[in-house]
Amino acid sequence: MLSRIAESLFWIGRYVERADGTARILDVHLERLNHLPPEDQHSVAKELLAVMGSRPDREDFGLPELLHALAYDRTHATSIAGSLGAARENARRARETVSSSLWECLNTTYYGLSQHRKDVVGTYRFCHWVLERTAMVGGLTDTTMSHDESWLFLVLGRSLERADMTARMLSTREVHTAGMSWVNMLRCAGAYESFLRTRRAAFDDRHAAEFLLMDRLFPRSIVYALRDADDSLAKLDPSDTRLGLINDARRIVGQARTFLEFHRTDDLMNELPEHMERVQRAVAQASDAISRKYFNQADEQAWVGEVS
Repeated sequence: MLSRIAESLFWIGRYVERADGTARILDVHLERLNHLPPEDQHSVAKELLAVMGSRPDREDFGLPELLHALAYDRTHATSIAGSLGAARENARRARETVSSSLWECLNTTYYGLSQHRKDVVGTYRFCHWVLERTAMVGGLTDTTMSHDESWLFLVLGRSLERADMTARMLSTREVHTAGMSWVNMLRCAGAYESFLRTRRAAFDDRHAAEFLLMDRLFPRSIVYALRDADDSLAKLDPSDTRLGLINDARRIVGQARTFLEFHRTDDLMNELPEHMERVQRAVAQASDAISRKYFNQADEQAWVGEVS
């Protein structure tokens, strides 16, 4: 496959998942932010933007500026609108490879971005609309594309971004002074009902954190997403020998996944920031390694505030 096509497919997966994850994070924090006094809104908005990998461009950064930066700013791929616009542009470049249904869905979504009010209520509805559209993109990707190399690159991008976005979502846990309820955090990831069916009993914060980090059956857990990424890399490069020689991306992803799977501690909540930083760093390094191996260039489209 041409490297430019593979790169476009990889970034379609990442950008669509980035829009989905940002919509989930913004949705779960929006109501709480709206009820804070103005002076607290400024500090919390700055902290939330920093977690999402960006920095405020003005001193009096507050809720309206946060909505613009994370939802509506089409000039930056860290926002929902910017991510969906970038996904559409990459689909246009790979038009001969993506299915017509997938292209039409991305195109329709892009042109529907401007049909939403930019106040708090409008943004709340906008986030739910984005979740519906990205779910449709995911369904069309899996049901209208052959599961060949093209699909594998798209799934690889989606899986890496999903691990990164879940890590960022967990990193917003302490953005507010009082902390975000783990019930809301589970709902943010769409994990609440699956978690209750798994636990079937009383639970605490540690159990919820373990579920979002290490559950092997829930698609939005970090371990599940990293395993999907590893599986895609294995199918894209099946040349590994019995001596265990693997490419850099597989090594990075595999080390991050196995560390979480086999690491056991009685102090998970205090270690959570360290785990999230490790995951974000692994995703950045793996993305860079994939770009060097398959796209013949450095990764120029990573997060603005990526962990170094």
